[in-house]
Amino acid sequence: MSKTLIVPGLDGSPAPHWQDWWARTDPEAMLVDLPDPRRPVREAWEAALAVMILRHPNSILVGHSLGAVLIAQMLTHWTGLRVRGAVLVAPADPQASTGDCHRIRRFGRLPDRPLDVPAVLVASRNDPWMSFDRSQILAEDLGADLIDMGHAGHINVASGFGPWPGGKVIRDRLMDQTARPSILRRLLGQTPAARRPGA
Repeated sequence: MSKTLIVPGLDGSPAPHWQDWWARTDPEAMLVDLPDPRRPVREAWEAALAVMILRHPNSILVGHSLGAVLIAQMLTHWTGLRVRGAVLVAPADPQASTGDCHRIRRFGRLPDRPLDVPAVLVASRNDPWMSFDRSQILAEDLGADLIDMGHAGHINVASGFGPWPGGKVIRDRLMDQTARPSILRRLLGQTPAARRPGA
Protein backbone atom coordinates (compact mmCIF):
# COMPACT_ATOMS: atom_id res chain seq x y z
CA MET A 1 0.00 0.00 0.00
CA SER A 2 1.22 3.51 -0.75
CA LYS A 3 2.31 5.67 2.13
CA THR A 4 0.37 8.82 2.95
CA LEU A 5 2.62 11.79 3.64
CA ILE A 6 0.73 14.37 5.69
CA VAL A 7 2.04 17.90 5.13
CA PRO A 8 1.11 20.49 7.77
CA GLY A 9 0.82 24.21 7.24
CA LEU A 10 1.75 27.34 9.16
CA ASP A 11 2.40 26.60 12.88
CA GLY A 12 2.17 22.85 12.25
CA SER A 13 -0.76 20.57 13.04
CA PRO A 14 -0.55 19.60 16.72
CA ALA A 15 -3.34 17.67 18.46
CA PRO A 16 -6.27 17.86 18.19
CA HIS A 17 -5.80 18.82 14.52
CA TRP A 18 -7.12 16.24 12.05
CA GLN A 19 -3.66 15.81 10.53
CA ASP A 20 -2.20 14.77 13.89
CA TRP A 21 -5.15 12.41 14.45
CA TRP A 22 -4.67 10.90 10.97
CA ALA A 23 -0.95 10.29 11.50
CA ARG A 24 -1.66 8.59 14.85
CA THR A 25 -4.50 6.37 13.61
CA ASP A 26 -3.23 5.28 10.19
CA PRO A 27 -0.19 2.96 10.19
CA GLU A 28 0.47 3.83 6.53
CA ALA A 29 0.56 7.59 7.21
CA MET A 30 3.25 9.85 8.57
CA LEU A 31 3.41 13.53 9.40
CA VAL A 32 6.16 15.34 7.51
CA ASP A 33 8.44 17.26 9.87
CA LEU A 34 8.86 20.69 8.30
CA PRO A 35 11.53 22.99 9.74
CA ASP A 36 10.43 25.99 11.83
CA PRO A 37 6.67 25.87 11.10
CA ARG A 38 6.15 29.29 12.72
CA ARG A 39 8.55 30.98 10.31
CA PRO A 40 8.23 29.03 7.08
CA VAL A 41 10.94 29.23 4.44
CA ARG A 42 9.79 27.76 1.15
CA GLU A 43 13.15 26.34 0.11
CA ALA A 44 13.66 24.58 3.46
CA TRP A 45 10.14 23.16 3.42
CA GLU A 46 10.55 21.95 -0.17
CA ALA A 47 13.81 20.20 0.70
CA ALA A 48 12.23 18.44 3.71
CA LEU A 49 9.25 17.27 1.67
CA ALA A 50 11.43 16.18 -1.25
CA VAL A 51 13.49 13.96 1.09
CA MET A 52 10.31 12.27 2.34
CA ILE A 53 9.03 11.71 -1.19
CA LEU A 54 12.35 10.19 -2.24
CA ARG A 55 12.25 7.88 0.78
CA HIS A 56 8.65 6.89 0.11
CA PRO A 57 8.04 6.96 -3.67
CA ASN A 58 4.50 6.73 -5.02
CA SER A 59 3.01 8.20 -1.86
CA ILE A 60 -0.21 10.14 -1.60
CA LEU A 61 0.44 13.68 -0.35
CA VAL A 62 -2.16 15.26 1.94
CA GLY A 63 -1.54 18.92 2.67
CA HIS A 64 -3.44 21.47 4.71
CA SER A 65 -3.29 25.25 4.29
CA LEU A 66 0.29 26.29 3.47
CA GLY A 67 1.18 22.60 3.27
CA ALA A 68 -1.29 22.27 0.38
CA VAL A 69 0.37 25.22 -1.34
CA LEU A 70 3.80 23.66 -0.79
CA ILE A 71 2.65 20.44 -2.47
CA ALA A 72 1.15 22.27 -5.44
CA GLN A 73 4.27 24.39 -5.92
CA MET A 74 6.60 21.42 -5.68
CA LEU A 75 4.64 19.30 -8.12
CA THR A 76 4.62 22.10 -10.70
CA HIS A 77 8.33 22.93 -10.34
CA TRP A 78 10.10 19.72 -9.32
CA THR A 79 10.01 17.22 -12.16
CA GLY A 80 10.69 13.55 -11.67
CA LEU A 81 9.25 13.18 -8.18
CA ARG A 82 7.34 9.90 -7.95
CA VAL A 83 4.02 10.87 -6.37
CA ARG A 84 0.80 8.90 -6.76
CA GLY A 85 -1.62 11.74 -6.05
CA ALA A 86 -2.34 14.78 -3.92
CA VAL A 87 -5.12 15.94 -1.62
CA LEU A 88 -4.99 19.71 -1.11
CA VAL A 89 -7.13 20.79 1.85
CA ALA A 90 -7.99 24.48 2.38
CA PRO A 91 -4.97 26.01 0.60
CA ALA A 92 -3.86 29.36 2.00
CA ASP A 93 -3.23 32.11 -0.54
CA PRO A 94 0.21 33.65 0.17
CA GLN A 95 -0.89 36.82 -1.65
CA ALA A 96 -4.12 37.31 0.32
CA SER A 97 -4.63 40.34 2.51
CA THR A 98 -6.15 38.55 5.51
CA GLY A 99 -4.88 36.47 8.41
CA ASP A 100 -1.15 36.04 9.05
CA CYS A 101 -0.40 36.30 5.35
CA HIS A 102 2.76 38.33 6.03
CA ARG A 103 4.34 35.13 7.38
CA ILE A 104 3.64 33.17 4.20
CA ARG A 105 3.98 35.84 1.51
CA ARG A 106 7.50 34.68 0.62
CA PHE A 107 5.99 31.48 -0.73
CA GLY A 108 5.10 33.53 -3.80
CA ARG A 109 2.16 33.16 -6.11
CA LEU A 110 -0.04 30.13 -6.38
CA PRO A 111 0.83 27.84 -9.30
CA ASP A 112 -1.32 28.20 -12.39
CA ARG A 113 -0.53 25.15 -14.49
CA PRO A 114 -1.79 21.56 -14.24
CA LEU A 115 -0.15 19.11 -11.89
CA ASP A 116 1.22 15.96 -13.47
CA VAL A 117 -0.47 13.76 -10.85
CA PRO A 118 -4.15 13.23 -9.98
CA ALA A 119 -5.29 15.74 -7.37
CA VAL A 120 -8.29 16.77 -5.30
CA LEU A 121 -8.73 20.25 -3.85
CA VAL A 122 -10.98 20.43 -0.77
CA ALA A 123 -12.38 23.93 -0.23
CA SER A 124 -14.69 25.77 2.14
CA ARG A 125 -17.09 28.58 1.28
CA ASN A 126 -16.06 30.71 4.28
CA ASP A 127 -12.34 30.04 4.50
CA PRO A 128 -10.58 33.23 5.68
CA TRP A 129 -7.36 32.16 3.96
CA MET A 130 -8.81 31.72 0.47
CA SER A 131 -12.16 32.61 -1.05
CA PHE A 132 -14.22 29.83 -2.59
CA ASP A 133 -14.08 31.57 -5.97
CA ARG A 134 -10.28 31.60 -5.78
CA SER A 135 -10.31 27.93 -4.77
CA GLN A 136 -12.38 27.11 -7.84
CA ILE A 137 -9.91 28.92 -10.09
CA LEU A 138 -6.96 27.20 -8.43
CA ALA A 139 -8.55 23.77 -8.84
CA GLU A 140 -9.12 24.47 -12.53
CA ASP A 141 -5.56 25.76 -12.98
CA LEU A 142 -4.10 22.67 -11.30
CA GLY A 143 -6.38 20.23 -13.09
CA ALA A 144 -7.68 19.08 -9.71
CA ASP A 145 -11.17 17.93 -8.82
CA LEU A 146 -12.91 20.27 -6.39
CA ILE A 147 -14.76 19.11 -3.29
CA ASP A 148 -17.09 21.73 -1.79
CA MET A 149 -17.17 21.37 2.01
CA GLY A 150 -19.77 24.08 2.44
CA HIS A 151 -19.23 26.50 5.31
CA ALA A 152 -16.37 24.71 7.02
CA GLY A 153 -14.04 27.60 7.84
CA HIS A 154 -10.37 26.76 7.37
CA ILE A 155 -11.06 23.05 7.94
CA ASN A 156 -8.98 23.14 11.10
CA VAL A 157 -9.43 22.87 14.87
CA ALA A 158 -10.95 26.34 15.12
CA SER A 159 -13.72 25.31 12.73
CA GLY A 160 -14.37 22.01 14.48
CA PHE A 161 -12.06 19.60 12.63
CA GLY A 162 -10.30 17.34 15.09
CA PRO A 163 -10.74 13.75 13.89
CA TRP A 164 -11.85 13.90 10.25
CA PRO A 165 -12.62 10.46 8.78
CA GLY A 166 -13.83 12.16 5.61
CA GLY A 167 -10.24 13.05 4.76
CA LYS A 168 -9.30 9.38 4.74
CA VAL A 169 -12.29 8.61 2.53
CA ILE A 170 -11.10 11.20 -0.01
CA ARG A 171 -7.58 9.71 0.09
CA ASP A 172 -8.94 6.17 -0.32
CA ARG A 173 -11.04 7.15 -3.34
CA LEU A 174 -8.03 8.79 -4.93
CA MET A 175 -5.89 5.70 -4.31
CA ASP A 176 -8.58 3.42 -5.71
CA GLN A 177 -9.02 5.46 -8.86
CA THR A 178 -5.30 5.81 -9.51
CA ALA A 179 -4.86 2.05 -9.11
CA ARG A 180 -7.36 1.13 -11.84
CA PRO A 181 -7.08 3.20 -15.03
CA SER A 182 -10.11 2.90 -17.25
CA ILE A 183 -10.12 0.85 -20.43
CA LEU A 184 -10.85 4.02 -22.37
CA ARG A 185 -7.69 5.68 -21.06
CA ARG A 186 -5.60 2.68 -22.03
CA LEU A 187 -7.11 2.73 -25.50
CA LEU A 188 -6.34 6.43 -25.80
CA GLY A 189 -2.79 5.85 -24.62
CA GLN A 190 -2.98 8.28 -21.71
CA THR A 191 -0.37 7.94 -19.00
CA PRO A 192 -1.19 7.35 -15.33
CA ALA A 193 -0.10 10.92 -14.59
CA ALA A 194 -3.03 12.20 -16.65
CA ARG A 195 -5.62 10.47 -14.49
CA ARG A 196 -7.90 12.50 -12.25
CA PRO A 197 -10.29 11.20 -9.61
CA GLY A 198 -14.01 11.75 -9.91
CA ALA A 199 -15.79 14.15 -7.60
